[in-house]
Amino acid sequence: MSAQLHRFPAEGTSLKGKVSESEWEARVNLAACYRLTAHYRMTDMIFTHLSARVPGPDEHFLINAYGLMFDEITASSLVKVDLDGKILQDTTGLGINEAGYVIHSAIHAARHDLNCVMHTHTRAGVAVSAQKKGLLPISQHSMRFYGQVAYHDYEGVALDMDEQTRLVRDLGDKKVMIMRNHGLLTAGTEVREAFELMYYLEMSCQIQIDAMAGGTDLSIPSKQTCEKVVAQFNRPGRPGTKKDWPTLLRMLDRNDSSFRN
Repeated sequence: MSAQLHRFPAEGTSLKGKVSESEWEARVNLAACYRLTAHYRMTDMIFTHLSARVPGPDEHFLINAYGLMFDEITASSLVKVDLDGKILQDTTGLGINEAGYVIHSAIHAARHDLNCVMHTHTRAGVAVSAQKKGLLPISQHSMRFYGQVAYHDYEGVALDMDEQTRLVRDLGDKKVMIMRNHGLLTAGTEVREAFELMYYLEMSCQIQIDAMAGGTDLSIPSKQTCEKVVAQFNRPGRPGTKKDWPTLLRMLDRNDSSFRN
């Protein structure tokens, strides 16, 4: 007897047309971000989380239902929650990860310039987070983060609300943070930016671990060169910031467009 296949949300519970157009767009983009995180192997089963602010004045945000793999998340299965942790909409009935709430609500409450937050526990990311010197500027990927990375010391699983104050303090005005002995965090003004930062941060960590495993001295470019690379990536109107997200969405649509449901 074959096992019943459960799908979330269940048929008939699509939120398309039941929420504002701006919220639906945020849901689709965040669901796409979950699928991309799975595609690029940056998941930790069901135990990490990505969030996006719901457009509007109500201080609500979207986050994954606690019990779904990233490759099955859809626009309608995302849970809407307020900054106090009250679940406002959950088509799955699964609720949310408490640690996810603690981390994401802290940043959404404090940084109104940021609309998407990503947190991962990848093998390379955790490895670099355990190194005292942190991220090294040894590749073009990591040089874009030169002087741009915040660090937050490990305090245990993020279940204590009082950690929020220190989390926000350590992030400061940055968009990238390495959580010591824990993992990586990026945030952006839009989902696209948060994902781009996470992708390159993850690649930077993979490159660093690979380079250090070679057992030879590392080449560290000059401070002037590193600062030049940062300026190049942050130059106004950089073409890639308009071209990468549509390309990634097309890839997802070719493989499995169910994230849009």
